[in-house]
Amino acid sequence: MQEYRFEDLTVIEQVPDNNAPLPFTVSDAKKPLRFHKSLPAYTETPLFLLQSAADHYGVDSIFVKDESSRFGLKAFKGLGGSYCMFRILCEKLGIDADCADYSDFQKEAVREACKKFEFATATDGNHGKGVSWAAKLFGCKAHVYMPKGTVEARRRAIEEAGSAKAVITDLNYDATVQYAAALAKEKGWILIQDTSMEGYEKYPEWIIEGYLTLADETASQMGGRVPTHIFLQAGVGSMAGGIESYFMDFCGENKPLVSIVEPLDAACVYRSAQIGDGFLHTVTGEAETIMAGLNCGTPCGVVWPILRDCSAFYFACEDSITKRGMCSYAKPFGSDPALVSGESGAVTYGLLLSALESPDLRKLLRLDEHSVILLISTEGDTDPEGYKRITQERKN
Repeated sequence: MQEYRFEDLTVIEQVPDNNAPLPFTVSDAKKPLRFHKSLPAYTETPLFLLQSAADHYGVDSIFVKDESSRFGLKAFKGLGGSYCMFRILCEKLGIDADCADYSDFQKEAVREACKKFEFATATDGNHGKGVSWAAKLFGCKAHVYMPKGTVEARRRAIEEAGSAKAVITDLNYDATVQYAAALAKEKGWILIQDTSMEGYEKYPEWIIEGYLTLADETASQMGGRVPTHIFLQAGVGSMAGGIESYFMDFCGENKPLVSIVEPLDAACVYRSAQIGDGFLHTVTGEAETIMAGLNCGTPCGVVWPILRDCSAFYFACEDSITKRGMCSYAKPFGSDPALVSGESGAVTYGLLLSALESPDLRKLLRLDEHSVILLISTEGDTDPEGYKRITQERKN
């Protein structure tokens, strides 16, 4: 394992274990995809090819999965929240999840039974919005708690998306998770959290399985192409670990080089890799970053083994990296489509552009004319005022 420092970022390189166990596979994506297709709001989100950018930088292709339109929520998180809630309700109501889909929850008796369930979660924004939206779908109630520093627009969006009551606390993210868990236990609510804790693994696993719909769509949309490089942003790492595991299975012997990308001040996966004892570790203190959805202090234990064993690179980035990604998506190269990507969605593109312009980073990442690169823009302008300010600053 080797660590390198560049302007605005640091990177750890390791040799991935291509024989590591894969808990989330191509076959595991079939059940959540079947469920999501039964939802009235379901439509496949687009995969864009940024060929002008690829040609400019001398790589084969750059693909971007754009999640800004997912379920009208401006982010991918509704995939996990809705599938997990479906699985929980099936379990509580004695419904066979292997045969059921959303149509079963339109029956009057089932909808009446769902009214008694209340869910709780902690969120930086997008996960809570997905849970709020899912609760409305199933006719349940939800309570969402957010860390201090959350912008009001994100709190309001959670309430507008569904049936949740959202509250901004005076705690950091990890403490907010503990607070939501304690309240749920006290009040008899069901905790639906996208990170695991001791004794709490099944529901995070179902959330991660929900994210596999995104991966399965992407693999199909690539039309037989196989990515050589995948850049995945991580907060607790649930999405990153699930997508990484899926593509390690999908690509077979031609495993991609996976980079995990985090904010510099909240790089808990990076820090865990840096310590190198095989265990996950917490980043303490009050992290400050505009990448609100990635501002998390502890990796998810369910996916930590995948992030630890299968990743080739770990990046910790200054906010300037994601600002560049946001603006470069908004004002693209040549005939490439313009994309609206928020602070947590654009960091991988900003990093990729920085790497392609740095001979040392380009060599380190083994980026060349044969590279087929996959990025996921996980959110749109979830903070509209912040997005407008950043993209306009770049223009000026």
